[in-house]
Amino acid sequence: MAEIVRMPKLSDTMTEGVVAKWHKKVGDKVKSGDLLADIETDKATMEFESFQDGILLHIGIPEKQAVPVDAIIAVLGKEGEDIKAILADAGKAKQTEVGTKQDATVSNVKQEASAQKQELPKGVEVVRMPKLSDTMTEGTIEKWHKKVGDKVKSGELLADIATDKATMEFESFQDGVLIYQGIKEGQPVAVDAIIAILGKGGEDVNAILAAVGTQSEAKAEVKQAVGATTATTQKVAATANVAVKTSTTSNGRIKASPLAKALAKEKGIDLSRVNGSGDGGRITKFDIENYKGGSGARSNFVGVESFTDEPASQMRKTIARRLLESKNGAPHFYLNIEVDMDSAISSREAINKISEVKVSFNDLVIKACASALRRHPRVNSSWMGDKIRLNHHIHIGMAVAVEDGLLVPVIRFADGKAITDIAAETKDLGKKAKEKKLQPQDWEGNTFTVSNLGMFGIESFTSIINSPESCILSVGAIRAVPVVKNGAVVPGNTMKLTLACDHRSVDGATGAAFLQTLKTFIENPVMMFI
Repeated sequence: MAEIVRMPKLSDTMTEGVVAKWHKKVGDKVKSGDLLADIETDKATMEFESFQDGILLHIGIPEKQAVPVDAIIAVLGKEGEDIKAILADAGKAKQTEVGTKQDATVSNVKQEASAQKQELPKGVEVVRMPKLSDTMTEGTIEKWHKKVGDKVKSGELLADIATDKATMEFESFQDGVLIYQGIKEGQPVAVDAIIAILGKGGEDVNAILAAVGTQSEAKAEVKQAVGATTATTQKVAATANVAVKTSTTSNGRIKASPLAKALAKEKGIDLSRVNGSGDGGRITKFDIENYKGGSGARSNFVGVESFTDEPASQMRKTIARRLLESKNGAPHFYLNIEVDMDSAISSREAINKISEVKVSFNDLVIKACASALRRHPRVNSSWMGDKIRLNHHIHIGMAVAVEDGLLVPVIRFADGKAITDIAAETKDLGKKAKEKKLQPQDWEGNTFTVSNLGMFGIESFTSIINSPESCILSVGAIRAVPVVKNGAVVPGNTMKLTLACDHRSVDGATGAAFLQTLKTFIENPVMMFI
């Protein structure tokens, strides 16, 4: 019998998704574990695999088109199978569900609010048994790859999960410590049951379980009120911040992710010649992209196509909405200053001669900003509507340009970190941003932002404030220019800085004083190392 494939809900905030690329076309044979499509959310592009064998009978949406969560995106079945009745029934069921939800809106809002009263500690992620197909009601942990107390990195295997159709690899989407395992190997549990908890280590697991229990009860009442069983059906592994991949550990098959297999096929690379960097030698996309051996056929160059209308990505939509809210809601004003960079240049050269981690000019600016913010706490503030929050901690956001837009990973407690520690962290976060591997803890909580376009030769520019922050600093290029020193015109190096301020929380004099202090630190780097 044909099976309907719906747009999965890949995070708690996701309301719609985009099929960035279909890897199969109508009429193709599909095996369990084959890569069906790449699905784009506002935070990442993820691989979407088939959980059953069959023929792809129907594609519900074209590439680049956004559709709501739970919308029908494909149908798999037997060759020649009539799916008109299935699609019609699914559409009617969806309309009935929407009407029921509308009737229960008030009850839904009240009970959801109640469900949020018990908040989890920061950094804690609850991992539940995912529902991997419409027929799945329970799953079994065949093998745990981590034990309680182990550190877990994003992308590492947590466990192998057996369903009624396949055994899947269960990967973590965040760093942390495994502080709780809810089930033993070989033990079947119901879909949505808690199977693990990740945290920072040392959390009160009983308190977390109690809080999760309160949330689950309230959410269950909401589901009962609105009859939202379909949404639960589509709550896949990524909702619990995990990725599910087909296991290739049996029968002597090569261990590789579906995307790695697809890339290897495209590039003509023999997987048996590739050394995998993942758990147990598993071959990843990174391994294929960095393979140096003989690749045979070369991948075709893909040029830039021109479109009259280009659908906005989920990330671009989010950026547009937030920046419009900030620009229209916050009264911006701008302050400019020029900084002598001679001492900064010589200081950086001296540091890089002895440091294993190479320091960039952007790292120096971030360190200088952190030091200056400590002296000017009002610049390190947030406009909260009816109050101004003076942040005692200094978390500096670092604007990073990526293919689909802009991400702002955060250097936490930057004022207390050595310049080399900041340099190592900016490199790591920048790499994660470009690879779309940032996790919520990587981009949340910034109190001030630095945006640097100097590497593109931009002399000066203005930025839009990243609300609810009060300020954002724009950093231009270092220019070799004639300057006046001791009454004489001599060769020099300068850099222009522009501070955008929210006039509701920062006055002109406050912003100017901050820039003066920042200028002093950059022109005399030794002062911020004391």
